[in-house]
Amino acid sequence: ELGGAAQICKKLQVDPKVGLRQREQIGASGEHYDEPFQARRAAFGRNTLPDASVVTFWQLLYAAYNDHTLIMLTIAAAVSLAVGIYDDMLGSHKDDEVKVGWVEGAAIFLAVLVVCFTNAINDYQKEKQFQKLNAKKEDRTVKVRRDGGEVEIGVQELNVGDILLIEPGDIIPVDGVYLDGHNMTCDESSATGESDAVKKGTTDEGRDPFVLSGAKVLEGVGSMVVVAVGTRSFYGKIMMAMRQGETAVTPLQRKLDILAEQIAKYGMSAAILLLITLTVKYLVNCALAPEFPPASIMFSQFVSIVIEAITVVVVAVPEGLPMAVTISLAYATTKMLQDGNLVRQLAACETMGGATVVCTDKTGTLTQNRMTVVRGVVAGRELQSRAEARAFFETLPRETRSLLLEGIAVNSTAFEGPDEQGNIDFIGSKSECALLGFGKVCGLDYRCERADHKTARVYPFSSEKKTMTTIVPVTGREGLFHVHAKGASEIVLGSCTRMIGSDGTVTELDDKARAELQTHISKFAHRALRTFALAYKEIDADELAACNDEEAPLSNLVWIGVMGIQDPLRNGVRKAVEDCHGAGVIVRMITGDNIETARAIARDAGILTKGGQALSGPQWRKMTPEQQHAVLPRLQVMARSSPLDKQIMVERLQERGEVVAMTGDGTNDSPALKLADVGFSMGIAGTEVAKEASDIILMDDNFNSIVKALRWGRAVNDSVRKFLQFQLTVNIAAVLLTFISAVFSSNGQSALTAVQLLFLNLIMDSLAALGLATEGPTDALLNRPPLQRNSALITFEMWRMIIGQAAFQLGINLLLLHHGTEIFHLPDSPAGNAVLRTLVFNAFIFLQVFNQINC
Repeated sequence: ELGGAAQICKKLQVDPKVGLRQREQIGASGEHYDEPFQARRAAFGRNTLPDASVVTFWQLLYAAYNDHTLIMLTIAAAVSLAVGIYDDMLGSHKDDEVKVGWVEGAAIFLAVLVVCFTNAINDYQKEKQFQKLNAKKEDRTVKVRRDGGEVEIGVQELNVGDILLIEPGDIIPVDGVYLDGHNMTCDESSATGESDAVKKGTTDEGRDPFVLSGAKVLEGVGSMVVVAVGTRSFYGKIMMAMRQGETAVTPLQRKLDILAEQIAKYGMSAAILLLITLTVKYLVNCALAPEFPPASIMFSQFVSIVIEAITVVVVAVPEGLPMAVTISLAYATTKMLQDGNLVRQLAACETMGGATVVCTDKTGTLTQNRMTVVRGVVAGRELQSRAEARAFFETLPRETRSLLLEGIAVNSTAFEGPDEQGNIDFIGSKSECALLGFGKVCGLDYRCERADHKTARVYPFSSEKKTMTTIVPVTGREGLFHVHAKGASEIVLGSCTRMIGSDGTVTELDDKARAELQTHISKFAHRALRTFALAYKEIDADELAACNDEEAPLSNLVWIGVMGIQDPLRNGVRKAVEDCHGAGVIVRMITGDNIETARAIARDAGILTKGGQALSGPQWRKMTPEQQHAVLPRLQVMARSSPLDKQIMVERLQERGEVVAMTGDGTNDSPALKLADVGFSMGIAGTEVAKEASDIILMDDNFNSIVKALRWGRAVNDSVRKFLQFQLTVNIAAVLLTFISAVFSSNGQSALTAVQLLFLNLIMDSLAALGLATEGPTDALLNRPPLQRNSALITFEMWRMIIGQAAFQLGINLLLLHHGTEIFHLPDSPAGNAVLRTLVFNAFIFLQVFNQINC
């Protein structure tokens, strides 16, 4: 419609051979601007994303306060403070020297502030850490053509209309249309999910001319005209979309909210019952008295009864609970960072404890994301593992070694250079990188080898021919050339008529030897290894001159050997998967690889077990939701998957009540990461979009770190439950003791005073929260199944302990209260009563200390 790349350049007022002018200050209609490229930037935007709306500390503080329990505590504190001040000024304590009525309300307010500030400070630090992690991505330069020459500029300085020059290893920062180049291949898996490399070219060549932002250049060079930058580019649009969305409520938060409401109802019911009971009791006593008390005394007594009732509500509300959850999460996230997990969403740590399914990528998470030669057969000798590479190479005849290294070095477009993290590594086709890596282990300096053998002719690798051929002169033998071929084993073997024998001499490739080689190739393929065959032949100058420019001379080749290449599993992955299975967590592998490779890797990792099923993405997509649900229980591997398959998988699992953890590294994975209960992105291989969408960033891209997150998540859940058991025992015992002692006391006074209850509530609860919430994870946590999403927050065993302990504590305290005078031979006087009450209070405190050890 637009007339191709040439017309696009014309409309953008740029000559592809010259590029933009460095000091372009004239607009499309001829108007003059002060700043260079001002008109372009006004029309098409700058290549920057607007700063994400940074959440301020005060917003985080408000979000932390917006919690049922904390709001309920604030109301209780306000009422307690008001009544306390009244009691100090006008009530029963107006004549006391020390006014302590205000202390309880003020102390509860302080507890609420501590919880809110701890939460807010934690979230603020996590946000800062994440911003620091992202800051380094802005720091890179690109090459563009301007004023007819090459210049290096920062990515933010790119404009629509710029001619961007592309080299292997580049990550494309903007969208563009291909202009010219040679053999340019891009990996667009991070953007589209398509694992196969995409050849770029013009529409006349019948190739894809669109170069997407976020794509990585694997090989070849070229130039493109920039057509979209910043928020209008493919990468920019997805990045902006990731900034929307709300934080979901976690299973534990939901349960704690319900519990807080229930406690409030029961506490209020107990308080109302106590108020009615004490009021009726007081009025009956007044009516039975010889004369009715004056109104001022009655009012003061009613205020005391109201204080008693409010004390019951304050005691009933578990103010230590939000603090316990906060301390537990804060402690866990700090420790998790040491384990390689940067927790972006504090609640994700707790949600991970209830995870029932982990859906993991293969490349880079289970495997090392580094194609490596792991098997091989050369000159009749077999390489059994990558660890033996050097020893294997030393056993080969000298001539064979020289030919093998020459073929690996010259017949390759891969090279050594800094990767995105600045580490020196091989860049280019993953298979070629694997062969160069093998060569390096065997002592090859590919640069020297290439310098010694100037290329006479190259036939680049193509998906149709499945081979690459390079012709180089033979060192020290003028007029002779080596034709080095490598590629798909079956095709190279079909072109061979001779082979290098075990003694290094060239022999005929008979049917028996061919069948033997075919067996090795099949054996490697069955183990999901990618096989690459290496062959060569010698030609003279006349034969070289007769070579066709299109067709490589692939006849009468001499077979050198075959290499089996694989992306090996990370160390400890198998053990980590076993730990997950032992913990009742199902691990499912979702990969873009073909089904055979996926099966073999999953089997090696222990993911694909007996009775398990492997499906391809297209098969999965064709199924109805009912069929997908039917196959899910046995589905362990999904191959050739698209980002949509991941999303559907998460949806179906959540429909079954599963708590799903999902890993992803590509831009295209972000919807599934957002949808999952816990989204894990890769700190090294992950795109910024994936990190933005995730809850936890795996700093080392390692599956083992997911298992560590699972342990910490369970430890958090256990800590909260332990504290809950302790807190409810204290609350039930204190409420019942207050209620019973007040009802049966002759003057309506409770066994525990307001100040004693304050000490009990805040000091005991806070210290208990600190002790119980900072317990680290143990291996035993992975020896039990995960708790279901709808499982009760307080289990039967917990209720048994709570009720048993509360009954025991209540019994001891009531015994001391009613028979303490006789047991300890105390005088029946105000002084004796004061000693008795101190005894009761101390007994109650020590019972809580022992109960904390029980928890």
